[in-house]
Amino acid sequence: MDTTKTDVIIIGGGPTGLSLACQLMRYGIDFVVVEKNESFTRFSKAIGVQARTLEIYEQLGLARPAIEQGEIANMVRLIEGGEVRGEIHLGNFGKGLSAYPYMLMLEQSKNEELLYRHLQAHGREVWWKSELESFSQDESGVTARVKRDSGESQTITGKYLVGCDGASSPVRHGLGLTFEGSTFERLFYVADARIDWELPHDSLHVCLAREVFTAFFPMKGENRYRIVGTFPESKNQEEGEVLYEEIEQQIKNEAKLALEISDVRWFSLYKVHSRRVNRFSKGRCFLAGDAAHIHSPTGAQGMNTGIQDAYNLAWKLALVIKGVAGQSILETYNEERLANAKRLLETTDRIFEFAAGENWLLGLIRTTIFPPLAGFATSLEPIRKIFFPLISQIGISYRDSALSRHEDDEPDHVKAGDRMPYFLSNGENIFHRLNAPKFHLLVFSNGDRQDICAEFESEFADVADCHVVPIDSRVREIFEKKNDFAVFLRPDNHIAFISSEISLDGAREYLHRIAER
Repeated sequence: MDTTKTDVIIIGGGPTGLSLACQLMRYGIDFVVVEKNESFTRFSKAIGVQARTLEIYEQLGLARPAIEQGEIANMVRLIEGGEVRGEIHLGNFGKGLSAYPYMLMLEQSKNEELLYRHLQAHGREVWWKSELESFSQDESGVTARVKRDSGESQTITGKYLVGCDGASSPVRHGLGLTFEGSTFERLFYVADARIDWELPHDSLHVCLAREVFTAFFPMKGENRYRIVGTFPESKNQEEGEVLYEEIEQQIKNEAKLALEISDVRWFSLYKVHSRRVNRFSKGRCFLAGDAAHIHSPTGAQGMNTGIQDAYNLAWKLALVIKGVAGQSILETYNEERLANAKRLLETTDRIFEFAAGENWLLGLIRTTIFPPLAGFATSLEPIRKIFFPLISQIGISYRDSALSRHEDDEPDHVKAGDRMPYFLSNGENIFHRLNAPKFHLLVFSNGDRQDICAEFESEFADVADCHVVPIDSRVREIFEKKNDFAVFLRPDNHIAFISSEISLDGAREYLHRIAER
C-alpha cells in the first residue's frame, strides 16, 4: 500500500479547505486535499462574499475575477404589505473602510470553482471521490487512511491535519470534541430562480411580516435571485415534507407583489443550527469552517468565517513547518478563532431573532418602526462605521491574543490585534504593498527612512519586508500620531504592535519571541 507524505493533510474540499490549500501554496507548504465528492459543489449554497474575504482574494489575484462573476447589491429595499417602506444604500456602505465597500453576491459553487481553478493553475490537484477512513496522531505527526475512488485504501502521513469537513465532521468526532448549541424550530426554505417583476435587479429585497420574512438576493444572470424565507411557526413539518409548490405559494402570499417565478435550478429546506466546538484544535489536528461552527445565515457570515479560519491558521502552520516559529504559536489559532466564533454565534443569533423571531413585539417593530428608520440610520457615518466592520468582517480583532503587544501610547480606536486599517497612500491602496506572505514593518515618516528598511530586510528578508509610508492627514486621523511611528503587521495583516519608536528593536524582539514560541 502506497504512502503519500506531505506537510498538511486537509480533509474537505469546500471553500474552507480550498482556501487553506491556496494559502499554504503562497507559503510554499505542501498539502493534500481529500474530498469525498467528485468535484466542487454544483449547488449555490452560501451567497454573500464580504469585504474581508475580497481582501484575502486580492492577495491570490482572485478579487477581480470574483467581482466580475458576481453581483454587487447596491441597495436593500424593505417591503411590507407589497409596498417599499424603507431603503438602505449599500453600494458605498463601507466607503473609506475597505477597497470593497459592499457585499458581493457570488454563490458558494462559484467561489469553490474560483479557488479550485487557482490551485490547478499552479499545478495542484484535489483528491476527489476520496474519503477519510481513520486517522491517528503522535508527537511526530499525523497518519490518515483514505479510501480512494478506485476503492483502494491509501495512507497519508503529514505533520498536521485540518478538518474542513463540514458540520457532521468525521475529524471532529474522531478528536472527541464537543459541538454544543441549539436548533431553531423554524423551517427555512431556499431557492434559486428567475423572478419577473417590476423591481430593479441591483437590490436585495426583504419582505417583512409579523410571522415570517422573505428575502430576494440578486444573482448574476437576467432576473436571477436567491430566495430565502421562513414558514410560519404553525407549520411544523419536518425537513423534506414540503413541496416546492408550497414554497412558491408562500413566497407569493408573503411578498404581496406581482411576480412570476420560473426556472428553479435549486431549492432546499433546512432548520437553522447554532453550534460551535469547545476547542479548534487537539494535538496536531485542527478544525476550520463548518466543522468548528455553524449558525444562522443572517449576515452572510458562514462561508466567509471559514475562509478567515483558514487565513488565520495557514501562516502559523507555515512558520512552524519552516522552523521560523515554535509549535506553541499554533495555540493562538484556537485562542483567536474560538473567541471569534463565540462572538459570531451571539451576533447572528440576535440578528436572526429580530428577523425571524415569533415575539409579537419584535414582529411589530420590524414591520412598522424599523423600515423607515433603517435607511436614515445607516446613512449616518457613525452608524456605517459600526455596522460595516461588523458585517464585512474587517472588524474582526485579536486584541486579547498572546500575539498582540500593546504599547502605552496606542491610539484609542486602532490597537494591536486589529486588522490594518485601509487607506490610500499616494493614491494607492496600502494593502497592495502587503501582498507578500510575510510580516510587514511599516515605517510612517515624511523623511528618508530607507536605511532602516534596508537594515531590517538584510536581517529578516526571509520572513519580513519593510515599507516607508508617508504621513498625511488620513494617516494622522487613523493612528492619532503627529510624529514618525512604526506599525508591525502579522502575515495576515493584523497589527502585532504600534510603536512611536523608529528602531528595529521592537520588530527584532517580536520575531525572536515568535521563534522562541
